[in-house]
Amino acid sequence: MKEQEKQEDYTFWTRYKRYAANEILLYAIMVIGIILGIIVFS
Repeated sequence: MKEQEKQEDYTFWTRYKRYAANEILLYAIMVIGIILGIIVFS
């Protein structure tokens, strides 16, 4: 039972980490875009 749970957790975390990395990248690009926009327009 515990082994199965651990396996589930592992696959979930690897999947989540990949997803989170993409999210962080997206947010970083968005933030950089906003900052550049403010610099350009001010």
